[in-house]
Amino acid sequence: MVPDYLEVSLGRGVTVALDLRWMGLEPDLDERLAGPLGRALSELAALEGGAIANADEGRMVGHYWLRAPELAPRAAEGEQGGAGAIERQIRDAWRDVERLVLRLAGRFERVLVVGIGGSALGPQLLSDALGHPGDARRVFFMDNTDPDGMTRVLREVAPLSEVLVVVISKSGGTPETRNGYLVVREAFKAAGLAFAEHAIAVTQEGSVLSGESSKWLARLPMWDWVGGRTSVTSVVGLLPAALQGIDGEALIEGARRMDEATRRPDVAENPAALMALAWHAAGHGRGDKAMVVLPYKDRLMLLSRYLQQLVMESLGKAFDRAGTLVNQGLTVYGNKGSTDQHAYVQQLRDGRDDFFATFVEVLEDGPPDALATSFAVEPGVTSGDYLSGFLAGTRQALADAGRRSLTLTVPWLDASVLGGLIALFERTVSIYASLVNVNAYHQPGVEAGKRAAAEVLGLQKRLVELIADGESGTADDLAALADADPRDVFHVLRHAAANGRVAVEGEGLDRVFSRIEG
Repeated sequence: MVPDYLEVSLGRGVTVALDLRWMGLEPDLDERLAGPLGRALSELAALEGGAIANADEGRMVGHYWLRAPELAPRAAEGEQGGAGAIERQIRDAWRDVERLVLRLAGRFERVLVVGIGGSALGPQLLSDALGHPGDARRVFFMDNTDPDGMTRVLREVAPLSEVLVVVISKSGGTPETRNGYLVVREAFKAAGLAFAEHAIAVTQEGSVLSGESSKWLARLPMWDWVGGRTSVTSVVGLLPAALQGIDGEALIEGARRMDEATRRPDVAENPAALMALAWHAAGHGRGDKAMVVLPYKDRLMLLSRYLQQLVMESLGKAFDRAGTLVNQGLTVYGNKGSTDQHAYVQQLRDGRDDFFATFVEVLEDGPPDALATSFAVEPGVTSGDYLSGFLAGTRQALADAGRRSLTLTVPWLDASVLGGLIALFERTVSIYASLVNVNAYHQPGVEAGKRAAAEVLGLQKRLVELIADGESGTADDLAALADADPRDVFHVLRHAAANGRVAVEGEGLDRVFSRIEG
């Protein structure tokens, strides 16, 4: 029988509560899905044991070992790395982070992290949720290839003499990160500063970046068995966290304890299995309804962005593991409460019934000595009481309209609690993926987008060469010469014209592109 409510202890007085009373789950749901659920838990155990998860690349999935290195598979003596090699790598990385932070004590006022996807979203979540304005170091992020965004970040972190740069990229060649790194390096050069004396690389051995970074302050590891969207408890998250005083050990411990709780074979005691069942029931096993993430805590505003990648990149798949076209997925969006009550909650209650809500509640309002925590905005009522009341009221208003929701409640927000929440969602994704028979650790759609972008950039080079040789005309004219889609030609040349790299005459689709003289 599926329970309506479950509490999980993470130690140190931390309890995570999962409330399913508003989900309308059928009591025998776990019995009807007993076979798939048992298989999902077995598959998760196999992953933790070192099973190959991504057959295309022959990769294991080991982010769970980051919290319990002793669980990492042990190679036979004499094999490459030897027995316990992965465990040693993880523990060595922990020590390297600790030693590096001590070495950098008193140096650098600010940190600039250059990365994208999981190499930025995880560190951003930790920084926004657990960092404090009064910390010795503030952390900034450059997470796109937008020149305007790069310029804004460089202005915010100035002067560069006080900045430590952390470049995070597994391959070292991810275009957005690579472009950001090159721009930042050039900015240091223009300021008369030696970039290598301000830079740290987090990358995989043998990557494009590993050679370049050999003379930097440090180079820390990424491993092929850790995917970007599950890398927050690796050096990717731990180093930026440690540089701003966040307790990485507590983050790891909270995640480790949640991992333990979600290994339980009894579904009624396993919060990840119960959440996966709830997702499955809400979307009829097809992702028919989106998940709206509503954390009632400003510090968790980035949780929905983090979960967008974790959930959607893991579950959004055209084919199941048998090769059948299924177009699976689970859409995630959200912001924070009670802000959303003045935004899209109107539609959630009265519009299309195409979602279920995930409320995240933090019981402790804030520091007890803070004015905003204790100040009564009216007799006997604080602003925190209002926030709590808005959560309960919104949840009930949705229920009255027949809309489903689940609630995760934690006593306070610290590194241990956040680590537990991250692990809970990671493991729920893995179990749900097994339930719907898709591979959560394979992302061909991402690679397809990268290949398509590379083709467009190749087209741009051909067009520039044509125009430099004296060719001119509309997009249709130049597309015929370049043997390309006119729509792509128009896209490329309109952008080039806007930035003064080609001349343009006329308007609309009839405009003519030509060489700029002089």
